Order: sequence, then C-alpha cells, then structure tokens
Amino acid sequence: MFSRIKTAISTQISSVERLAHELESADAIVVGAGAGLSTSAGYEYGGERFRENFADFEAKYGFHDMYSGGFYPFPTEEERWAYWSRFIMLNRYTDLPKDTYSKLLRLLDSRDYFVLTTNVDHCFQRAGFDKHRLFYTQGDYGLWQCSKPCCDKTWDNEDVVRRMYAEQRDMRVPTELMPRCPVCGRPMSMNLRSDDTFVQDEGWYAAAGRYSNFLRRHEGLHVLYLELGVGMNTPVIIKYPFWRMTYENPRATYACVNYGEAYAPREIARRSICIDGDIDAVLDRLKSE
Repeated sequence: MFSRIKTAISTQISSVERLAHELESADAIVVGAGAGLSTSAGYEYGGERFRENFADFEAKYGFHDMYSGGFYPFPTEEERWAYWSRFIMLNRYTDLPKDTYSKLLRLLDSRDYFVLTTNVDHCFQRAGFDKHRLFYTQGDYGLWQCSKPCCDKTWDNEDVVRRMYAEQRDMRVPTELMPRCPVCGRPMSMNLRSDDTFVQDEGWYAAAGRYSNFLRRHEGLHVLYLELGVGMNTPVIIKYPFWRMTYENPRATYACVNYGEAYAPREIARRSICIDGDIDAVLDRLKSE
C-alpha cells in the first residue's frame, strides 16, 4: 500500500516544536515503543556493558553481545541459566542508567494515552506507567512458561533468578535451581516470543483487549501515533499498523523518533513528524517546549 520512497526529514527544531504541539492538542496518543527506547535509556546489549557483565561467556563461547548470547546453544542447562539469570538481573531487575521512561511518563501523564511495545524489560511499569494502559506483545523477562506449553500460564521468576545470580559459580548455577513447570514437570523457558511455543496468558489477552478498545474508542479523532525506537525487526507489530491507521484517518498524525532510522511513507508525509536523534535528548527538548 505504501511507496518505498521515504520522506525527507525536516529540521529537528521545527520537528520537535511540531511534536510538542501534537502532544498537547491530540485527543489521544498511541505510543509504539521498540528496543531503541530502552537503548536510549541505557540498556545497551553490546559494548562495555556487555563486557563488564559477560566477559567470561564471551571468552569461552565467542559471542559479543547479549542478544546473540540469548540464542547460544549452551552445552548444559546449568550454563544456560547462569547466562540467562545474569541477563535477566541486568535487564529486568536492575535500575535503568537514565530516567528516560520517567521523562516520557511526565509528558503523557495528563493525556489520554496507550502504549504498545515489543520491549520485554518491564521498564514502563517500573517507571510508574499504569499497567492498564500497556500491552507487552512479546513477553516479559520476568516471566517463565512451560518449555512445551501444557497450559496458558506464566510464572514470576524474580526470586529464583536472584538465587541463580547469587549462587552461580564457574558459569553454572546449582542443578537444584533448574526451573520446572509446576503443572507437568517439564523444564521451564523464558516467556519470550521467539517461536510458536510462546504462551499468551490471561494477562496478555486482557491487555490486547484493552488496546483494541482504546483504538476503537478513538476512531476518526485527532490521534497521535508516536513511534519511539522502533526498527525493522518486527515492523508488522507497530510500524506498519501505525502507518496504516494514520493513512486511514485524515485527522491522525504519525511521529517517529529514532536514531538513524526516522522516516515515513510518502502517502502520509504531510501528516508525519520524523526526528532522527537520541530519544532521551528529544524528550528533554520536549519538556522545555
């Protein structure tokens, strides 16, 4: 439906001013958040942060970022959970280096908003966002599920993950800490959408319903679709639907804030705001407008 010709990006000063006006005047704001938002807040998966926490895994297995490590075929479950417990502690239960999410909440707090996100680090709720205005489509680092789902249930993992993190030695966790499904006894796995075993539990469906209701209640109104840090890894979840909904609603505006990847299709160019820059810095500028 959309052309492959991207719009030219206008000057950042005028774009930030336009976005500030849209945030103030829109009847509703739908936020679509991708990995770039958490990266801007300090959750970087590579570089120094990776080496500080996973130098032993890098030396032994040769991967150079946390994302790659999540797919590595570790030879034992004890080693796999040693890696994952560190990963979860670092990206789910450790405070963010920056207050980026809190800045966003302050901009939205008095507005009628809803958040759709592919992020699985729970940063929105930890920053104080109302959980009834959030839809995490891809899972949560803080949840486990049965590895061969025997039921549509998930379980909180914080207590066991903290023990795994504290008690691991030589890149292995104690065997007795291996998580098993309370229903069928099979090994547990992360509740992350990586294949067709992903469990969509009761909370997932409730959030999906609230998101659909929010969109339906605001059909035809002045809606701002605000996309933050969304790349082309899974564009069918946020980016493409935001383009389509903007195209179908003449009163809607599409805004994209992303470092190095801010653009919109030609068909909605006149109703688009594209800002190529660091999200945290853009939020600072929006606060001052």
